[in-house]
Amino acid sequence: MFRRIEPADCTIVWDGREVPARAGESLAAALLAAGIITFRETPVSGAPRGPLCMMGACFDCLVTVEDEENMQACLVPVRPGLRASPQHGARGLPDVEDAA
Repeated sequence: MFRRIEPADCTIVWDGREVPARAGESLAAALLAAGIITFRETPVSGAPRGPLCMMGACFDCLVTVEDEENMQACLVPVRPGLRASPQHGARGLPDVEDAA
């Protein structure tokens, strides 16, 4: 489906396995070039989702990057050794202390 024009120059880790990538490209582009099209599952039905807009407008490419949830893969630049994984279901909001 997608293919890389220039060769990969580094690797990233997606869900525990090494994936070829190019430093500076978006995580979404690297995953698509590696044949990975499912990035998360919806909270209600568990339906698979992958990138749609590739510009940060749709939120269909939410993943966990370096233990930080709800990251848009299309906006995360690849760097060598980057660790990311798919997101399963809903994510909670962080606790917020009362300002009073």
